[in-house]
Amino acid sequence: MNGVHWVSIIGLVGWLALAAGAYRSYQIDTSDTIRMALIWAAIFVGVAFVFSVIA
Repeated sequence: MNGVHWVSIIGLVGWLALAAGAYRSYQIDTSDTIRMALIWAAIFVGVAFVFSVIA
């Protein structure tokens, strides 16, 4: 990895920290967060499965 890749990774980690901080500012419970994450994961897996069956 050269220096450009490291800068990109550091920038993405920074954006992730910024997004996580903004999400936590809404003070949503951990159980609601886990439930929403599982729902979104199921949606993405379902769409990927449909595309894999079609292709």
